[in-house]
Amino acid sequence: MLVAEGLTCRFGAKAAIDDVSFSVAGGGFVGVIGRSGAGKSTLLRAINRLAPASGGRILHKGTDVTALRGRELRRWRARSAMIFQQFNLIGRLDVLTNVLMGRLSEIPAWRSLAQLWPEDDIAAALSALEQFDIAQLAAQRADQLSGGQQQRVAIARALVQEPEIILADEPIASLDPRNTKVVMDALLRINKHFGITVLCNLHSLDLARSYCDRLIGMAAGRVVFDGAPAALTDHVARELYDLEADDVMGVVPAGTPGAAAIPALGNAAAA
Repeated sequence: MLVAEGLTCRFGAKAAIDDVSFSVAGGGFVGVIGRSGAGKSTLLRAINRLAPASGGRILHKGTDVTALRGRELRRWRARSAMIFQQFNLIGRLDVLTNVLMGRLSEIPAWRSLAQLWPEDDIAAALSALEQFDIAQLAAQRADQLSGGQQQRVAIARALVQEPEIILADEPIASLDPRNTKVVMDALLRINKHFGITVLCNLHSLDLARSYCDRLIGMAAGRVVFDGAPAALTDHVARELYDLEADDVMGVVPAGTPGAAAIPALGNAAAA
């Protein structure tokens, strides 16, 4: 169980997130939605401790995450893997090495610097790449890949961290419709197959309704909606997004799983 209690992050006089409280049971696929500047990215970064909390706390299975330091903090960041909008790969390195970076918290620094990765870690990285149909790119430089391929590499890197939670910060913002579907399907597969909790910031409301089993709506740093996608009516969505409403209430890319299919997947996972 992940719990935020009165979580606040201030940058100067501005509160990027302000007294946010919610809980997420293990195994959910939660979409965090809202207009630009609502605090979505800061929320995920605060959970991972990339953004410092000014008040409140984050609990995971009873552990106060906001109090962690040193090695315990590094372990938490491994268990709550981040996926970024701009991939955060090292372009000059090959795909396999980029994925192996997800194991840095588990091996001595000298091994990574000398590129002496344990055989088990190499096998896990290749297996992760195989799951996303990009194992054949293992020896290729990361900066030679398409955007969709790079994001799949980033997801594979997150997977080899053996996380309990994946925090995806606008993972499809720079992708075309085809690669959007590929990446969202990959996240859904991780969630349903491995039971890994996913918190995903999404700008497209239709994608959020289609893939997520719960939505948390943010405005001006506060949670203003928390419920099932079906409960988020167009009227509520327009109030949430204001002037951006027409941009986010678009058409889902062809082939995207329909919203009606998600409850069935959720029921199957719970069975």
